[in-house]
Amino acid sequence: MAKGKFKGYLLGAVAAATYGMNPLFALPLYGGGMDAVSVLFFRYLLAVPIIGIMIKWRGRDFGVSLKSGVLLAGMGLLMALSSLWLFLSYNYMDAGIASSLLFVYPIMVAVLMGCVFHEKTGWVTVASIVMALAGIAMLYQGDGGATLSVAGTVMVFASALSYAVYLVFVSRSALNGMPTVKVTFYVLLFGWMLFAVYAPFNGGLNLPDSGWLWINLVALAVFPTAVSLLCTTRAIQYIGSTPTAILGALEPVTAVFFGVTVFGEPFTPRIFSGLLLIIVAVIMVIASSTVEKQLLRLRRMWPRRKRNQHI
Repeated sequence: MAKGKFKGYLLGAVAAATYGMNPLFALPLYGGGMDAVSVLFFRYLLAVPIIGIMIKWRGRDFGVSLKSGVLLAGMGLLMALSSLWLFLSYNYMDAGIASSLLFVYPIMVAVLMGCVFHEKTGWVTVASIVMALAGIAMLYQGDGGATLSVAGTVMVFASALSYAVYLVFVSRSALNGMPTVKVTFYVLLFGWMLFAVYAPFNGGLNLPDSGWLWINLVALAVFPTAVSLLCTTRAIQYIGSTPTAILGALEPVTAVFFGVTVFGEPFTPRIFSGLLLIIVAVIMVIASSTVEKQLLRLRRMWPRRKRNQHI
């Protein structure tokens, strides 16, 4: 495997794992009386200077062209809306279920890449998506067969679609050649502006009233925001949007891990089987290029005979 691709897969895995930490830090903030808009306002606000410091540390400037600025504003809006709809869905369903449903976005990415950019989707990619979705379904645990909230489900799907469009446009626009830290900085900055404008219409901001809540806000800004977005953008530049999206299967794995280790949730054979399916799907994505090359080599060794060819 090429060094660049290995970095891309590693960064994609880190991005997914850290993004899966959202419920770990968001739920204590909800328990402390903060609403989704307030949490996201401070999440983005704290993440922006972190990325800004990284830009200066790397000796880069903050300048962007008008065209790039418009694209970055659009990407910031998409990312902010994706975050908002996901965090609002936590009010209607368990965070673990919401994180599992969010994984429909790799399918959306594959469809968008195929329909808009005519990208061919290989059978390994399709198989890995199906396998990962089966694993996600096994991670879902309903309460006595209760149906999911319609409002919560719609919000998660809207979040997934926004994120899918973000991944596709970062991959296929002029932003793909821009330094990762600069893209991340402006995406977060424009995303924060959305919450700053929206907060007064939402009844104002709920301020954290304890050191513990501030710790959770900082952790939310660092791991599922700054680290995840940096790794996602960089992974797209190495391996493209579709493999990066499929690696997102590690997000619910992270949610299950913290649910078991931090919140004491049960670890059943069904959950183990679901995790195993997801891990195998991720390995298939990573090894897809090698597998397809080997299959192509085998087909060339035994080419199909023409119908009119005599034996």
